Amino acid sequence: MKSIVILISGRGSNMQALLEANLPCRIAAVISNRADAQGLEIARARGIPTAVVPHRDYADRASFDTALAAAIDRHAPDVIALAGFMRILTDQFVERYRGKLINIHPSLLPAYPGIDTHERALQDGIKIHGCTVHFVTPTLDHGPIIIQAAVPVMRDDTPQTLSVRVLREEHRIYTQAIRWLCRDQVWLNEQGRISSNRLEQPGATLISPGVE
Repeated sequence: MKSIVILISGRGSNMQALLEANLPCRIAAVISNRADAQGLEIARARGIPTAVVPHRDYADRASFDTALAAAIDRHAPDVIALAGFMRILTDQFVERYRGKLINIHPSLLPAYPGIDTHERALQDGIKIHGCTVHFVTPTLDHGPIIIQAAVPVMRDDTPQTLSVRVLREEHRIYTQAIRWLCRDQVWLNEQGRISSNRLEQPGATLISPGVE
């Protein structure tokens, strides 16, 4: 059975969704850069080993990433899932875990990389927003995409109401992506592109606002 390590910085709602998903893998550890991250207590309550690597204890990003890698490697994970981990990682760290390091981002990438995605989406007046699970590469929020979910943007949406709708889908697609990775149904090939042995499904078209 494959194993995963989850990295968090806060409450870890996506982490909690993974813990509750009955995934076909072992969750080896939850690691945070903040000792007060609420998600650590949730993980401990489920008997999952936790660790803290405080970023403020290190002089620069490179030394922090070295310590973080040492904490991760103790568990020899097959997948490393960023779940609200609010640190930008060095290129060396990302390359070390090429094909293993994944992230969930609250927009339909490549639109709206970075922060404040819901605010920017509303300012632009877009009609469809969403979230993306992708492999992490040195270019921020631009790695190969594993799965996306789209939601309609409603007329009276605020960043808060839109974030609630998107977060609900984040919980769904992050667990799905990790389930595929643990079953070897999706992987990063030698060309740095997504490969899959799953059957593609046409699914339903999302039109927003809906047609009459």
